[in-house]
Amino acid sequence: MSLTPVLFLFLCHLGIGIVLTLLLVPGAAGVRFFRFTSALAFILIVLGIASRPSAVAFTRDARGIASAGLLVALLALSFVVAPWNPWRRPLLWLSAAGGLVTLAAEASAAPGAIPLVLTLASFLTSAVLLGSSFTAMVLGHWYLVLPTMDVSHLQSIVKFHLGSTVARASAVFAVGWAAASAWDSALAPSFRSYVFSVDGIFLWQRSLFGLIGPAVLGYMTWETAKLRSTQSATGILYVDLFMVIVGEVVAKYLLLATGMAF
Repeated sequence: MSLTPVLFLFLCHLGIGIVLTLLLVPGAAGVRFFRFTSALAFILIVLGIASRPSAVAFTRDARGIASAGLLVALLALSFVVAPWNPWRRPLLWLSAAGGLVTLAAEASAAPGAIPLVLTLASFLTSAVLLGSSFTAMVLGHWYLVLPTMDVSHLQSIVKFHLGSTVARASAVFAVGWAAASAWDSALAPSFRSYVFSVDGIFLWQRSLFGLIGPAVLGYMTWETAKLRSTQSATGILYVDLFMVIVGEVVAKYLLLATGMAF
């Protein structure tokens, strides 16, 4: 199985997630923060498209809608990055709207082994979890640039990251529950047998690195941020981001391998 679809989904969901969570960051972070983070989101999405150009197609199906939404998000981001732009916040909202359209269209075009609403919830929570961990890490680092910035901004985004971790875990649990009743016997005799087989090691890795680890580290970051220790909190967020990335990459692989949006 080619890994380019995995890379495409991961990079696009990460880029869209960054845009979504940027809307939660107050203007006190400064124009340079929004320009820098938006530029990173733009680059990630472009890299995702470059890894699989065939994924972008202007057709009259879900694939075409996803492509259009992605291009709208990119176009809006290109203006957000511009040095002089009084419409930066509205353009971020436009980019986020394009990203949401892309997620919905990608979910409808994904393998249909489980109900569409669960696939959509999985894609949305994946993007938000990736985006919140990345944005929180960059914002924590930004206190070196703006040391006088109120620490409550970091506390708020970390709190949101904890909530997104809970939401992601809930979506994965719901998908697992649906998979148990709609499992394809061609993959394994039952979902239970798959979980405890050699192939099931990927699901365990996905849960350990992508859900349990970020939950523990997110709580540690929250407690550290309450002590106003932004540097220590940022250090923990680096590890948290790494674990979220590992978990979500494995989740994209499981989607393509099993048809289940874990």
